[in-house]
Amino acid sequence: MDLLSFLMQPEVFLIWTSLAKTIGLLAVILGFVSYTVYAERKVCAFIQDRLGPNRVGIPLTKFRILGLGQPIADAMKLLLKENFIPKSANRFYYYIAPKLSMIPPILVLAVLPFGSSLYGVPMVIANVNIGVLYVFAVSSLGVYGIVLAGWASNSKYPFLGGIRSSSQMISYELSLGLSVIPVFLVAGTLNLQDIVVWQQQNGWMIAPWWPKGLTIQSIVALDFDSVWNSFVAGVSLQRILIWIPMLISFVIFLIAMFAETNRLPFDLPEAEQELVGGYHTEYSSMGFALFFLGEYAAMIAGSGIIVTLFLGGWSMPFIPDGSATSFFGLPFVPGWLAGLIWGFVNIGVFFGKVSMILFLFIWVRWTLPRFRYDQLMKLGWYFFFELALVNIFITAFVLAYVKR
Repeated sequence: MDLLSFLMQPEVFLIWTSLAKTIGLLAVILGFVSYTVYAERKVCAFIQDRLGPNRVGIPLTKFRILGLGQPIADAMKLLLKENFIPKSANRFYYYIAPKLSMIPPILVLAVLPFGSSLYGVPMVIANVNIGVLYVFAVSSLGVYGIVLAGWASNSKYPFLGGIRSSSQMISYELSLGLSVIPVFLVAGTLNLQDIVVWQQQNGWMIAPWWPKGLTIQSIVALDFDSVWNSFVAGVSLQRILIWIPMLISFVIFLIAMFAETNRLPFDLPEAEQELVGGYHTEYSSMGFALFFLGEYAAMIAGSGIIVTLFLGGWSMPFIPDGSATSFFGLPFVPGWLAGLIWGFVNIGVFFGKVSMILFLFIWVRWTLPRFRYDQLMKLGWYFFFELALVNIFITAFVLAYVKR
């Protein structure tokens, strides 16, 4: 048996393609994490009328390239810093807390479909039928790292930050989970890939209208009558009725994700003015770096979930077939190359949408003030929880009316 035949055996093929997707996705995500920090510093500087990072470029040259080498310099700085451990800290839990904070967001990425397919290989590492339940089960483990960090540091500020984070995450986990139930009711599945395919065929969850019968040929040929008719056909009373509870779910989920990731205006566990830095106050070097990276990895994972559930995942707006076998009808593009191009385009579309949500995370942080703690808890328990619960019933009534 030659090597190619061995690699194409079903079990072996599944193993090496899964490993390749895992390594590729991790490389992209780690790059995203690093340059999301850079983007945050540049956006912050823009809002505050400053320059931000603009010096660090290619080493030993005069090319500063807008300071794009800053994340590399930050990583080297954190690696070379002294790892100071408080004498009274519980060393075992102190060591494992940053790892527990970093691992859950990475595990969430395993079930997110970040593309359609390449050479027939689905662009998702683990296509499980209960993907959404897996996401909530794994993401809820992140609070343990924060609580352990606050307790194991044996210091009052980290301890208060850990307590705040645990109560905050418990409060917003309820509304976060309830807000996605209408999505399952509409799509009829818990599989994230199937939810994306449903949105590709029927329209994004938060789109009140969606073109019906639109083809790539009509777009390329500039057939305005056909394009207009497809847009008119996509507007219906049923579509608008479904859009209303989906919009409510999207708003609840988005705001609850801000609280889950401890981002402003919900960053009470870290509040510098009150708690110095919160749960990671006593951490330095790579311990602090893992908490820092864990926060941005959680932002990326949360943005990926928002894109998958509400923004059509890897599907493109107004493009009827994202896995087309022809590239806009061009005769000189073979079918296999067209499929490959569309596969990479879909991956780019997914990460483009994630980038827009990340920009929203950053913009909100440097625009809105922090809530008081009693306001944060009241918003979670007295408003979002009840609204998410009522929205489930609204969705059920709408679906009963639409499907009658």
